[in-house]
Amino acid sequence: MEAVFRDDPYARSCEATVTSAEGQGIRLDRTVFYPTGGGQPGDSGVLRLDNGAELRIVTTVKGENEEDIVHILEEGVPSPPVGTCLTATVDWERRYRHMRMHTCLHLLCSIVPGGVTGGQIGDGKGRLDFDLPDRTLDKDALTDRLNALVKEDLPVDASWISDAELEANPDLVRTMSVQPPSGSGKVRIIRIEGVDVQPCGGTHVRRTGEIGPVVVSKIEKKGRHNRRVNVAFAE
Repeated sequence: MEAVFRDDPYARSCEATVTSAEGQGIRLDRTVFYPTGGGQPGDSGVLRLDNGAELRIVTTVKGENEEDIVHILEEGVPSPPVGTCLTATVDWERRYRHMRMHTCLHLLCSIVPGGVTGGQIGDGKGRLDFDLPDRTLDKDALTDRLNALVKEDLPVDASWISDAELEANPDLVRTMSVQPPSGSGKVRIIRIEGVDVQPCGGTHVRRTGEIGPVVVSKIEKKGRHNRRVNVAFAE
């Protein structure tokens, strides 16, 4: 299965062929749909058939492994037969908001010390949980620093390193609860120039300026060690 979104997160559609149809789950030979993972929700959208019919995809999930992507049809919609040629089209406005917020959370990670114990991306908002037992965070100061990095319009690049390179550089991994996928021989790295470098399989914008103004809406204490920082788009 070709994951088009990994090489081009801005691709909104692609031609594809149905390789498996089990219940409401559809597998394709290639897709622009990102599956739920790394705190980022799975994409929604439509599969458009040659006769003009549109099959609504409500979410996308991983199957048995990282390369197994399953498109979940809206309940009651009949599955197309194996071999059907179609156009897979993602709900772009929703996906783009996820891309902007995911990149914003990488910026947040760069300005808050401490390991990341959890995180979630929503539609127009997101959060990260940090291991910070002895530190107080200032909401306004974090907001100012985030927006300064956004305004710098820094380039965001994706590249690949080997499993061995990641093992030799453990400091690249900020997440304490979830390790990046490895074992396939290579690991995807997201780099924000001069600011942040870490493994990530999610979709991101090309430059931080695309994120737009943001605000740290709330900082919560979650247990003795965890501090939850909530971020939202300001517009």
